[in-house]
Amino acid sequence: MKKIVCLLALIGCLVAAGVAQAQVTINGAGASFPYPVYSKWAHKYHELTKVKVNYQSIGSGGGIAQIKAKTVDFGATDDPLKVEELKTEGLFQFPTLIGGVVPIFNVPGVEAGKLTLSPEVLVDIFMGKIKNWNDPAIAKLNAGVKLPDLPITVVHRADGSGTTWIFTNYLSKVSPEWKEKVGNAKAVSWPTGMGAKGNEGVANNVKQVSGSIGYVEYAYATINKIPYAKLINKAGKAVVPSLESFKAAAAAADWKSAPGFYMVLTDLPGENTWPIVGATFILIHKEQLNAEKAKETLKFFDWAFKHGDAIAQELHYVTMPDSVVALIQEGWSKEVKLAERTGLKQLWP
Repeated sequence: MKKIVCLLALIGCLVAAGVAQAQVTINGAGASFPYPVYSKWAHKYHELTKVKVNYQSIGSGGGIAQIKAKTVDFGATDDPLKVEELKTEGLFQFPTLIGGVVPIFNVPGVEAGKLTLSPEVLVDIFMGKIKNWNDPAIAKLNAGVKLPDLPITVVHRADGSGTTWIFTNYLSKVSPEWKEKVGNAKAVSWPTGMGAKGNEGVANNVKQVSGSIGYVEYAYATINKIPYAKLINKAGKAVVPSLESFKAAAAAADWKSAPGFYMVLTDLPGENTWPIVGATFILIHKEQLNAEKAKETLKFFDWAFKHGDAIAQELHYVTMPDSVVALIQEGWSKEVKLAERTGLKQLWP
């Protein structure tokens, strides 16, 4: 009888351990830019491993704030932190995906890819200088396109946003006036327009407001079936946003020579290059206190790098080459450790 009781107790412990493992949850928060991919990765990973990845799309500013406050297991940002700040905060940063930021619009009678904008016109629209869709500057670029006599409503982000950082980085590069008067940041003082929270909010507002224009990560345009504009790039070519034009920009990235993986991919040369491209990054603490959470976080991103390409590319994101993944995992091994007081050090592999 005693043996049976012990056996039942052992079985109970094993079942409890299995339940505990099934209930492991990794918490992350930050950029809305990669949310379409992260949410699908998380769903698939949970199916395979029973480990839940809870990712909140709250904007890059929120992601940076939460990882600094240690309220999440990982933060996400499209505005990469420079080496000095990473050192100060004890953070390790690595890229996961590259995507394109695209102007989306709601102009009756004009379909996706049928509207062309130049850098100068795009800046003047977001500066509030061009106020109507049939303005001569827009009409000159779009011969044969019937542009209505309709006021332009600019929709921009209201939260601290990495997408805004990428977009305003581009506008600052192509316009000295924008750089001086508005600048490049996660949140800026917009000269005109209405604010919305997240890529989701901008997409929803543009979809609902006739005459509006905004900017979102490309997946939000395709998922919501919102028309996007072509842009004239640095080579003077009108290009359409696509996986191929994003890859053309990504090809210029020299990650091995980038301290802290800091990389900016806007306004790059090349006839086929989309001009507003950016990487999105994960932030984790170098000193980890919870071995289980830390290992599961790294295992999730390891799985994503090895098996998440098809999901990412279906949504028109560029994935990291194997050579870059090797650099990232070398960083995990060298820099991400358990705290000294835990008595354990190595986390990866």
